[in-house]
Formats: sequence, C-alpha cells, structure tokens
Amino acid sequence: MSVEEWRAKAGPWARATMPDGQELDVILTQWTRTPDGAWWAECEAILPARYQHPDGRTKVTGAPTPISVPSGQITPIPGEDYSGVPVDGAIAGRQWVIEKLHQYTEDDPARRLHRRDCWQARDSHERITTEDAVERLARKVVVRCDVCRPDKALRR
Repeated sequence: MSVEEWRAKAGPWARATMPDGQELDVILTQWTRTPDGAWWAECEAILPARYQHPDGRTKVTGAPTPISVPSGQITPIPGEDYSGVPVDGAIAGRQWVIEKLHQYTEDDPARRLHRRDCWQARDSHERITTEDAVERLARKVVVRCDVCRPDKALRR
C-alpha cells in the first residue's frame, strides 16, 4: 500500500519527533495518561516491511507499527481533525492535586484539594484519582481550594 493510500485510509496524522531528533509522520490513534500524570500519544508509524508472494518473489510494503511518543513530541499537521482521537485516562487518571499545608494548630487542615491545573497548588503535593478525591472530601480529611473549587467539578 502506498503512503497516499495509507493517508486516505487512516488518520489523523501528526508529526512525531523521535528521540534522535528525526521527524516522522504517524497516525495518531489515542492519547493516554499514565499514572504519573504524563500524556503520551499512541501512534502507528508506517515502516517498511518485506512482503513475500507465494511464488517466492518479495517486495517492500508499508506495515503499521505501534509506537508511543511523549505528547510534547507531537506536532499537529494543518488540516487534520483530532477531535475523534480517543483519550484514555483523562477522567480516570490523576486529575486532582492534594497540597500539603502547614498546620499552625491541631485543628488546622493538613491537606487541600485542587484541580490538577490550579495555580494555587504549590509546595508539596500528590496527584490522586477522581474516586480518591471524592472519598477524601466526603471524609473531610481535605479542605477544598477556594480558587479552583474542585467540589463543583466533582458535584459534591
């Protein structure tokens, strides 16, 4: 199958920068968020492969080969539509941040819950899942951030 045929059948395409700096056009198949909070692009690179006919003749063909690329190494290609690319881990992933607070009295809260992108989350913190955030709010072992209001997003 020619590159043009691959482009017509698959997609969307994106440009991936390889670890050695080379650029390669790839098919973007999914965005994945890993437990450490990093985003990765799951892709297929169309790489050369040998095809052998039943009569023994060989020819070069393109074969989709799965690769994972850090999201920061992916560049959109103008004209491609990325709206249909599945996103794994955006909801179930670690979307919430627990900030460790200084306790001046025993009654002061020790932890504050933030949305992952809240600019108020500073100092020592950990990322937690949605389920964990809901549970900690329900047990009142964390206070909510008054800036990003995670309780609104969690509907609690």
